[in-house]
Amino acid sequence: MSYKIGLVLDEPKIEMSTDESRSADEQKRITANKIYEVLSKKYEVVNIVADVKIIENLKNSNIDIVFNLSTGVRGESRQSQIPAILEMLGIPYVGSGILAHAMALDKTVAKQIFKYHDVLTPNFQIFHDENEKLNPELKFPLIIKPACEGSGFGIHGDSVVYEEEAVRKKVSKLLKQYQPPILAEEFIEGREFTVGIIGNGKDKTVLPILEIDFKDIPEEYGKFYSFEVKANFGHKTNYYCPAPISNKLEEQIKAMASKAFDALGCRDLARVDVRVRDDVPYILEINSLPGLKPVYSDLTKMAEAAGISYDELIIKILEEAIKRIGKVRRVNS
Repeated sequence: MSYKIGLVLDEPKIEMSTDESRSADEQKRITANKIYEVLSKKYEVVNIVADVKIIENLKNSNIDIVFNLSTGVRGESRQSQIPAILEMLGIPYVGSGILAHAMALDKTVAKQIFKYHDVLTPNFQIFHDENEKLNPELKFPLIIKPACEGSGFGIHGDSVVYEEEAVRKKVSKLLKQYQPPILAEEFIEGREFTVGIIGNGKDKTVLPILEIDFKDIPEEYGKFYSFEVKANFGHKTNYYCPAPISNKLEEQIKAMASKAFDALGCRDLARVDVRVRDDVPYILEINSLPGLKPVYSDLTKMAEAAGISYDELIIKILEEAIKRIGKVRRVNS
C-alpha cells in the first residue's frame, strides 16, 4: 500500500550563532534531504516545517503518517511537542511517544526511571543551584552536563571534574547557559559503546554494538563524547563495529540497552549510550530521536555493520512504525 508521508523538520535556528547550533542545523539539513530522497523512491513525501503554522499545515497536508525529525522548538520537553500535536490531530507518526521523548530528553528523569527498573546507571546528583550540598557518596571524577540537551551540547573537555570547587564552577557556568537542572554523574572510566535499536517489543532488532575509541583525541577535548569530539574530531575518533568484545559482554550490553529502551517506553528506534568498567555495563542515556545523517551518525554506522544500507534503514524504521500502528488511516478520511 502506498502512503503519503509528512516529513516534519525543524526550522533553522538562524538567530543562534554558536558553533553548536550551526553544526546541528547543518546535520539536520543533510539528514532531512537524504531521508526525503529515500522515502520519495517509494512514497509521496511532503516536507512540513515545525513552526507556528504547523497545526494548520498538518491539517491541510492530507498525509497518512509523519516521519518526525523535529526536536521541537524550545523548553524542557521540546522533543515531545510534535508528537503531542500529532496525537491531538490523530495523525500516526514514526518514533517514540510524548512521555518517552520527555523522559529520554531529561537525563535526570531517565536515570530515576532506570534505577526503578534495575537498569544499571552511574550514580548522580541533580543541581538546580550551584550552592546545593554535594552528595558525599558520589565518587570523583564526575562529569557535569545539562540535563536536557543532546548532540554533545554543554559537554566539553573540562566537563569531567575531580574536586568539589570545580563541580560548583562548572554547574554555575552551565546554569547560565542552559535551562536547569544540571546533572553531576559519576564518570565511568572505561570503554564507551552505543547500541542502536530498531522496532518494538520482542521483535525489535538490536544492531551490532559500536565502540567509540577516543585514544587519538587531543587531551584538552576529553576522552569522551564532548561537543568538540562529535563536531570536529570524527576523523580522530576510532569506531569499531561490531565492537571487539566477548560474547558474554555483548549479551550483557544488548540486554541492558533493550531493558532501558523498554523502561522508558521507546518506540521504533533509539540509540542507547553505554560505558563499561570492569566488564560491567552502565547505561548513560537514551537518545529517543537519534541522528540519521548518512555515514556520520552512529545509528547509520551500526546499520551498515549489520548489512543494512541507508535506504533500507530508513524504510525499515518506517515499516516498523506502520506495523506497530497496525492500520494507518488518512487524516481527513
